[in-house]
Amino acid sequence: MPSFDIVSEVDMHEITNAIDQARRELGNRWDFKNVEADIELDDTRITISAEQDFQLDQLKDMLRMAFAKRGIDTRALHDDGDSKSGKLVRQHMELKQGIEKDMAKKITKMIKDQKMKVQASVQGDKVRVTGKKRDDLQEAIALLKESELDIPLQFNNFRD
Repeated sequence: MPSFDIVSEVDMHEITNAIDQARRELGNRWDFKNVEADIELDDTRITISAEQDFQLDQLKDMLRMAFAKRGIDTRALHDDGDSKSGKLVRQHMELKQGIEKDMAKKITKMIKDQKMKVQASVQGDKVRVTGKKRDDLQEAIALLKESELDIPLQFNNFRD
């Protein structure tokens, strides 16, 4: 019976490359000369820091552009909020990995509401979709690609 898995993952190697690229751009920009600003990665947490709020916004834009150049979906970033300490403003961003239970239930409900000939089931941090025909599974993939979900989805482990 054909099946595939719906997951939400990011490639940490590409994340590291994107952050390195953003750091190089930070070092080359003339508006950041003699300014204390940095982008740091700790496991799944990215911290950006600058002296002013508008510089922080520019750093966020540089980071998002680096992600886009590397093919990383920026919906994987979740802002944790700003914090001010001393003369620096910091913002922490968390990288979302896996599908949360509420989102997984929403995905399965979305598939079931379309009355497709497939079954969706939650399995940990992924959703498995099974059906009798490959075409039915491709319809489910098309439905999810068209939907406006706030997490990046990948479809893998496709089996006939």
